[in-house]
Parts: sequence; structure tokens; C-alpha cells
Amino acid sequence: MRLRPALPRSLGRLLRILALALLLGPPGLILVVRVLPPPATPLMLIRLVQGHGLHKDWVPYAAIAPALPDAVIAAEDNLFCTEALGFDLAALRGQVAAWWRGERPRGASTLTMQTAKNLLLWPGRDPLRKLAEAWLTPQIALLWPKRRVLEVYLNIVEFGPGLYGAEAAAQAFFGKPARLLTRHEAARLAAVLPSPLRWSVAAPDAALRARTALIERRVPQLGPLLDCAR
Repeated sequence: MRLRPALPRSLGRLLRILALALLLGPPGLILVVRVLPPPATPLMLIRLVQGHGLHKDWVPYAAIAPALPDAVIAAEDNLFCTEALGFDLAALRGQVAAWWRGERPRGASTLTMQTAKNLLLWPGRDPLRKLAEAWLTPQIALLWPKRRVLEVYLNIVEFGPGLYGAEAAAQAFFGKPARLLTRHEAARLAAVLPSPLRWSVAAPDAALRARTALIERRVPQLGPLLDCAR
């Protein structure tokens, strides 16, 4: 009879440990990645199993041509430098309104949200992943400076089958280090980011060429919206 309460106490202790791990684990990992490069990401491992290979070469932010973060901000998240918690609140309100009207919401993923997804989560659009992304995004925004968000993003993002990060992509597509990328080359890399397995930097179709040109035109228009990338 005296042994019966032991199981509930043990179970309760386990649940408390799990809850604590869920609360403290992500911030702890995010703090580690603030100063150390991640060895791999879930997407890298998934693509490796799918047979795409794994080519990456982490370089510091200073070893990436400024044209690339500029192009990525222009392509993916014009308001990145102004987003305090990593969210575009106006775009999120638009998503909620579209959902309420029964329409398909348009994308509102910021660079910080994409970094959270690319670093810690799996690909897909399921509600659980989106919820986890929403939980992780403000933690990254609060614990990392903007340049670190860009540095991690540019080193882990997928640019093509098995190609991750600016250095691997620059070497594979242009035969040069990332620090020597031109504005046009940077725009071509940024242009494929929505769908790097469908679009090819090496063989751009008409749509990708048009998107590249749009990014090149947009970068000079952003002005102070690029200040945090400096």
C-alpha cells in the first residue's frame, strides 16, 4: 500500500522535467547558436536521406558580400530591420482576416521566422510546425542581434539540392567565395529562396530572371530599411 503513491509522484516529476525542458530547452539552444554555428539542421538531414547530399561551409558574416543580405531582405522581408519580435504584425493581421473570410492566407513569413524554421524545425505547413515557429521566433528575435539572425540564415538556408549557405552556393554556382558576389549574383541567389528545388540559379527560367531583376531594382529603394544589415 505504501508503494502506490510512488508512481504518481514519479510521473508528476517526469512531467515537470519535460515541461521545464520544453520551456528552457529552446532558449538554451538558441543562446548556444548565438555564438556557435549549428552542425546541421533538420532540413539538411531530411534532404540527405532523400539523396540530395549535403554541401555547406559556414563563414562569418564579414565573409559574405553585403549585396547578399541586402538582396535577401529585398526578396523575403523588406521590414526585417524594424520587426521587434520577428513578426510582421500587419501581414499577420491580413492572414487572420483572410482565414476568417474563408480565403487561403498569403505568406507572411519573416526572415526571423524562416531562421527559426530552418534551424530547428521540419519543412511543411502543418499547424504544429507553425505553432512551434511562432513560439521560437520571438525568442530568436530577443536573444540575437539582427546581424546574427542574418548570419545564421545565410549559412543554413537552402539554395539548391544539397546546397546550404552562401559560401557553398557561391562556389557551386559562380566559382567564387561569398565575399566576392556581385549585386546581380546576390539577387539571383535570393530569387530562388521561395523554392530552391524548383528554381535553379544555374539555369534560370523567365520567371526567375524577372524576379532577379525585381530584387535588383528593389534593393536601392529600401534605403534605411537595410541599416541593420551593416
